[in-house]
Amino acid sequence: MASFNKLIDHNKRLSIALFIVMGALFALFGASAGELWGGDWLSGVVTALGAAGVYFLIMWRFGASMILASSGAREIGRADAPQLWNVVEEMAIAGGLPMPKVYIIEDNAMNAFATGRNPQTASVAITRGLLEKLNREELQGVMAHEMSHVRNYDIRFAMLMAVMVGSIVLLADLVRRGIIYGAFSKGKGGGRGGAQARAVLGLLAAILAIIAPLLATIIQLAVSRQREYLADASAAEFTRNPAGLISALKKLSSDQAELRGAGKGMQHLYIVNPFLRKKKGKDSLFSTHPSLQSRIERLESLIGVYS
Repeated sequence: MASFNKLIDHNKRLSIALFIVMGALFALFGASAGELWGGDWLSGVVTALGAAGVYFLIMWRFGASMILASSGAREIGRADAPQLWNVVEEMAIAGGLPMPKVYIIEDNAMNAFATGRNPQTASVAITRGLLEKLNREELQGVMAHEMSHVRNYDIRFAMLMAVMVGSIVLLADLVRRGIIYGAFSKGKGGGRGGAQARAVLGLLAAILAIIAPLLATIIQLAVSRQREYLADASAAEFTRNPAGLISALKKLSSDQAELRGAGKGMQHLYIVNPFLRKKKGKDSLFSTHPSLQSRIERLESLIGVYS
């Protein structure tokens, strides 16, 4: 348990560091755009951070609901799927967590995800295909994985990272358009020195507009991969039985269906990438998840720990 707590603490510290990096990127964008557009870098910083803050607050309050709605998830009660409900309840007790809301996605593809701001507002969703194709032991492994994301506060991080990456992509697009259409040629004077400063800031804005979305996405994906490994290990701790999740991941690896309602902005939330081509891929810098083979091998190394 102590090792898991250390990993969770490390993830929380890393989350704070990432938010600082994202905030710095916003500030640089705002400063460059403000100086070039109106000759006032400070107003640019305030505007960029203010707009990001409003968007953040909206997503903080409604982000989980929007994710569930866009995935086509439908909330259910115990009578709708007794075995699923009982398994989720067991895993909540095992993790010392409140019972989350439970959702079904009417799709034959095999997948699941968890979302919410914290354990008190958490929801877990599972596709009809996964529910019907797993036995109880495998279902327990998958739900333990999702409840691990809840306990480890991965659900909050994933939601906020999606918001921040989306904001940076939007801001970068606005800066690119401004450069293309000459919107940044209206800055204040200041003679030759002012023109040179604006030229430097214009170059900085152009570079940021290209690399910032890529950098933000790479950071998001790298952290998502590590959190999947942690959730797998935590699931084995919850169930004391890595074999259930191992068997479920093997079934997921052979699934040929692609989840219809999944969007690219949500792919990091699922237990496996919902896009077939990416699900079958190997470990890479641009993967949202570790390869299924890597995850299975790590879980197999834990079998003796809980036997």
